[in-house]
Parts: sequence; C-alpha cells; structure tokens
Amino acid sequence: MFEDALMESGGRIRTKSKYFTIIGFVLNGSILAAMILVPLIYPEALPKAAMATLLVAPPPPPPPPPPPPPQAPVHVKVVSEMLNNQLTAPTKIPKEIKMVKEEAAPSAAGVAGMEGMGGGAAGGVLGGVLGGIGNGPAPVVKAAAPKKIAVSSGVMQGNLLVKTMPQYPAIAKAARIQGTVILQATISKAGTIENLHVVSGPPMLQQAAMDAVRSWRYKPYLLNGDPVEVETQVNVVFNLGG
Repeated sequence: MFEDALMESGGRIRTKSKYFTIIGFVLNGSILAAMILVPLIYPEALPKAAMATLLVAPPPPPPPPPPPPPQAPVHVKVVSEMLNNQLTAPTKIPKEIKMVKEEAAPSAAGVAGMEGMGGGAAGGVLGGVLGGIGNGPAPVVKAAAPKKIAVSSGVMQGNLLVKTMPQYPAIAKAARIQGTVILQATISKAGTIENLHVVSGPPMLQQAAMDAVRSWRYKPYLLNGDPVEVETQVNVVFNLGG
C-alpha cells in the first residue's frame, strides 16, 4: 500500500514539473521577443542637447600675433662743450666711450662726395656752369674720302699729263682697218693706269691701244683736298687719214 502511494505521488510530481518547464520557456520567450520588438516599434530619439553638440561648428583658430613694432632710430643728444664760442674742458672724464651710429638719410642721386647746385635743368652736364648752353659746338669730323669714284673720260682728259700716241699695227693698216678702241681703266692716287681692259673696238687695234695707254700719266684727282682713285673710260682713235 505504501508503494502504491509513492508511485502515484511520483507521477503527479513529474506531471507538474513538466508544466512548469513549459510555462518558463513561454515566459522567457515572450520577454526576449518584447526586448527585441519594442526598440524597433518605438525607437528612442536622440536628445536635443546631443544634437546641438554635434551640429555646432568648431571655433575659428586664433589670429596670428601682431608683428613687433619697428625700432625707432636712436637719436643721441650731443652735449656741446662750447660755452660763449669757447671750448671748455669737461667736468669729468667718462670711464667708457661709446660709439653711436645714426642711420644715414638716403642721399640724392649724384656723385659720392660732391654736392650739387640748385637751379639746374634736367639732363644737364655734371660740373657744368649754371645757365650755360650744352657742351658747345661739337667737333667737326671730317668724312673719310671714298676709295674710288667714277669720273667721265672728258673730265679726266683735262688731267692728262703724259699721252703716248699708239703705234698703228701694220696688218691693220694694210687691211685698211680704223676705228675707236674704248678701254676701262683705274687711275690711281698717283696718276698711273691700273686694271686696264678692253670694252669695245676693232680686235686688230686693241693691243696697240692698251700698250699706248699703259704709259699715260694723269694728275691725281682731288676730292675735298685728298687724292682718290678714279674709275674712267679711255678712248683711243685710230684713223688712217691722219
């Protein structure tokens, strides 16, 4: 009888324990679901104070310090030792002698060590006389004479000093050839013939004309008082009649 009571009691205990376990799981699951779903359904807004803190811009950086003021020039007051235009001895001898350099004022444009004079004109000459006019007339520079000039044969005919008559070639005389041989020549500063060559004329008479003209002499042609070389033509006439 006692064993039956134990068996019946044991069965009831197991049944109640099973119910309690199921109820515990349901409660725990409900609480966990509530903890997950409530923040999603009712999200918490950030406090206004926190939002204001996040949106406020940082303060600007402090301005740079002002530059130091420029140093004022040192002006030393020199105590004159003159009394009634007479030099007096100092009352005491200083222990140390300090050398004081004052900033020199910017000097006007000019030559160092020289003082200018008022009343001058812009663009004047250094060391000139006040009221003077320029540097005076410029020295006359004599133009260099040209090396060579062209002069007509008629003008040079008047400067001819020595004229050698040409020898009439015998073959030309026998062939009755006559005419004028034109030669181009340079008359040097000394009046001699240079660079002689034929321009035109009968071929049988050309050599005789050149041989005669090479010995001709002219008076030097002067230009501004100086002798110059002259480029000219020389005409040599061959005539059987004379």
